[in-house]
Amino acid sequence: MINMKKFDKELCDLLRARFPFIHISTYEEDRLTGELQRIVSTPELIHTVRNVFIWKSSEGFRDVNGLIQDDTFDKMAALNYVRNYEQPALFIFLDFHVFCEKCNGGVDYNIIRSLKDLMPNLKQSIQPKNVVFVSPTFNIPDDLKKDVTVMDFELPSAEEIEEVLDDIIAANSGGNLNVDLNEKEKESLVKAAVGLTLQEAENAFARAMVDDGCLNGADVDLVLKEKSQVIKKNDLLEYIDSEVNINDVGGLENLKKWLIKRDKSWLSSAKKYGLPSPKGVLLTGVPGCGKSLVAKSISSMWHLPLLRFDVSKVFNMYVGNSESNMREAIKTAEAISPCILWIDEIEKGFSGLGNDGDSGTSSRIFGTFLSWMQEKTKPVFVVATANNIAGLPSEMMRKGRFDEIFFIDLPTLNERKQIFRVHLDSRLKDPGVIGDFVIDDKALEHLADLTEGFGGAEIEQIVIMGLFDAFAEERSIRMKDFENSIKNTVPLSITQAEQIRAIREWANIRAVAATRQEDRIEYYNETHSKPKPPEDKQIDAAAIENPDDINNSRGGRTLEF
Repeated sequence: MINMKKFDKELCDLLRARFPFIHISTYEEDRLTGELQRIVSTPELIHTVRNVFIWKSSEGFRDVNGLIQDDTFDKMAALNYVRNYEQPALFIFLDFHVFCEKCNGGVDYNIIRSLKDLMPNLKQSIQPKNVVFVSPTFNIPDDLKKDVTVMDFELPSAEEIEEVLDDIIAANSGGNLNVDLNEKEKESLVKAAVGLTLQEAENAFARAMVDDGCLNGADVDLVLKEKSQVIKKNDLLEYIDSEVNINDVGGLENLKKWLIKRDKSWLSSAKKYGLPSPKGVLLTGVPGCGKSLVAKSISSMWHLPLLRFDVSKVFNMYVGNSESNMREAIKTAEAISPCILWIDEIEKGFSGLGNDGDSGTSSRIFGTFLSWMQEKTKPVFVVATANNIAGLPSEMMRKGRFDEIFFIDLPTLNERKQIFRVHLDSRLKDPGVIGDFVIDDKALEHLADLTEGFGGAEIEQIVIMGLFDAFAEERSIRMKDFENSIKNTVPLSITQAEQIRAIREWANIRAVAATRQEDRIEYYNETHSKPKPPEDKQIDAAAIENPDDINNSRGGRTLEF
């Protein structure tokens, strides 16, 4: 027996059951009509082979041999042709939905009536006949909603896209094209194009080829740029063109190792180990310590498109639209998977849960999102960040939603050195600005020592403030500039000590520390080898009550890697 795809079986069942009207939404007319012709001409699939006619408003009906049927240009004449045809047939109407509406608005009841009158003929004819409407969108008139069956036509599979890639390589192999792809790089290139139509995938590959006359693993980023066009046409998701590298993130070695181990886990090589695609991570911790930076760096590390999902954009004043928007956002993310879906400050997006003012809309949207997180099979890696973890419902933290919850604390001494190095190296390029300033271990150690209790964002601002001082006086940078910036900055660890302590207490038993154990021990030794600062400058959140328990000083469990 022939192996039937899901679409093939569903369509064959509808055709054989004499469903009169079927609507299939797609932008790929040629690909769909090709599939329909294949299905209805295969006896093992359809039993009764059917003739195929395609109707366009520009020419009327045309058969598979390219012959135009006379007097079928007019829409009413086309419907009469269907009625009078006496052989097994499949009639495909392209963009016919526009004729169900009048030019000045409203429904064209002559067309609606004609379609209704045609139904008994399709159901009761001696030979099987069916009508398929094809268009990107189809606003079915209320009068026909009970009579039209809607089907989905999935975007091309990875196998179909690989065929396109092979075809375009073969077509250009005799020219100046240099193809340098191993199997894994080829698979990455194909996976990057999943979510595009065949035409879009072909355009993306062609662009990658003409860019430098070479097709290799580095062209994945060019394909992803073409893929971003899908998101730019969607109001619910935002495509983020991230250039942040994982090396731009100082410290957080536990989290980095976790992410590195899961790189390329959506490729077929992972299936050999029976591994599913990772669901995602929830990043919580002290504000300004790099949660958003990590989300952006994952995109660069894994070479996957990064989509930012603002949950607030989902909500709509009209009943049912908010739930529809959530489903549309999920559908779009899955369509271009594998990808990374970034939800920043997720606790704010679902802050309305439990309120009666929205008639339960927030709860329904939240339920849809949780169900998808639990059951999704497409490789959409969700990165959610949260500052106020207490604002999240307990259902969000249940195992199965996220693979892991990481706590990002204030950077340790070693991490602060890395953060200073990242920002100084990225900004100090001009020899005239650098002058006698040397970015070495001694300078970094000195700056890190002065910034105990400072977050990553605060360290970045210290570097910027110091550079502004040098810029204002038109001279090279000095260590004194950074020291003055530090003196003039009061970190969040002092202004929000109570909140940070509460976050750490929560993380001690519910989250994994993003910082490696060695740095945490170093932090403990660092905070205990120094005299306490004056009362007005004490960082309560860093106080350690039990010297024997390192985890009491910093939030998050420690994993063994």
